[in-house]
Amino acid sequence: MELYTVVRSTAGRDRDEWFAVVGEEQGFVLIANGKSRPLIRPKRKKAKHLEITSRKLCDKSLITDRKLRTALREFSADSYKGGK
Repeated sequence: MELYTVVRSTAGRDRDEWFAVVGEEQGFVLIANGKSRPLIRPKRKKAKHLEITSRKLCDKSLITDRKLRTALREFSADSYKGGK
């Protein structure tokens, strides 16, 4: 899975939350959202529990947790406009 890809969790306590991929480690994907999971403490999650989107964040969005939260907030608002 590519770095900076926007993903949605499909399982666990964080189901339906949006994250950005910040790395990979021993078969797990490291994800962060800037709030419950800051960049310095990403969550390890199996790729099969993530819904991969075609959207990627730019490097500038991952400088701070605040910028990451802002970028993900804009993405989640866009995804619900044309939804159900």
